[in-house]
Amino acid sequence: RSAPEQGLGHSGSGSTLLGYIGIDTIIEQMRKKTMKAGFDFNIMIVGHSGLGKSTLVNTLFKSQVSRWSSGWGGEHKIPKTVEIKAVSHVIEEGGVKMKLTVIDTPGFGDQINNENCWDPISKYINEQYEKFLKEEVNIARKKRIPDTRVHCCLYFISPTGHSLRQLDIEFMKHLSRVVNIIPVIAKSDTMTPDEKNEFKHRVRKELETHGIEYYPQNEFDDDMEDKNENDKIREAMPFAVVGSDKEFQVNGKRVLGRKTAWGVVEVENPNHCEFALLRDFLIRSHLQDLKEVTHNIHYETYRARRLNDNGELSFQNTSYVSLSSAHRPKPPTLTSQLHLGLTFDPAI
Repeated sequence: RSAPEQGLGHSGSGSTLLGYIGIDTIIEQMRKKTMKAGFDFNIMIVGHSGLGKSTLVNTLFKSQVSRWSSGWGGEHKIPKTVEIKAVSHVIEEGGVKMKLTVIDTPGFGDQINNENCWDPISKYINEQYEKFLKEEVNIARKKRIPDTRVHCCLYFISPTGHSLRQLDIEFMKHLSRVVNIIPVIAKSDTMTPDEKNEFKHRVRKELETHGIEYYPQNEFDDDMEDKNENDKIREAMPFAVVGSDKEFQVNGKRVLGRKTAWGVVEVENPNHCEFALLRDFLIRSHLQDLKEVTHNIHYETYRARRLNDNGELSFQNTSYVSLSSAHRPKPPTLTSQLHLGLTFDPAI
């Protein structure tokens, strides 16, 4: 460092300046701003009744975030058609606030005729993209656009031990194009370890055969480190999980689990099920990436398609916004670049 730079970090002539200055302090600045703003995370759960969807989500976030704890409980009958229910909670841990929204899809796959039963779900996901796009193109748009887009869809597969149902294949085939799908095998304690491993292998082969991509997709790996980490995750999918909000005493410790005639299935024990792997993947290592893939891939695909529809956007109750070639903003001139404070290198 030069002498003036060295002086920045020390007190001199009886005056104390700001202290250490370095570009790595930007990390702390970003952390503070992010902590103030908080996080949004929207997770959709899909699967037919009785697979323990709500219990698993409650177990994942160690909080009562399912519809049952939000006034949509036992006295209400599950609808006979697919009905979308979104419940939001603010979870705080270690000073970090996260607004978690769980989107439930009661009635999915429970009918005799399930033809196109994924349409309401697909419509809901696209409506959230449309809502975000509508806010984005407003002239006087909000400083922070509320994000209701679905960042992740947990798809629950029945632990049949045989193969995927046609409904499973059709749903994932249609929805994998618009949302991050993470397949999980529900209530995996109903299978032996050998049956579970064989079923997981069969499901992966079927997904590959039908060209169904699930998160994390190969093409989104940024570098070799990401690829190596994601390859391990892809080899473990679909996650065979068990959810429970009940505690039992095992070897002198209180553990979450399901009691059976053979003992207690410990939810967080990796030797019993892959719940801990799913939780770490979903929350600890890939939560931010799920949000980024949603914004940069799925939302951008929707946005590009909308902009390509006659080259324009038109919303009800809003002013007409034209994005045709005649109305697209021109690149800034040199003068405007200087006014904007952009650097200009005359040698270029």
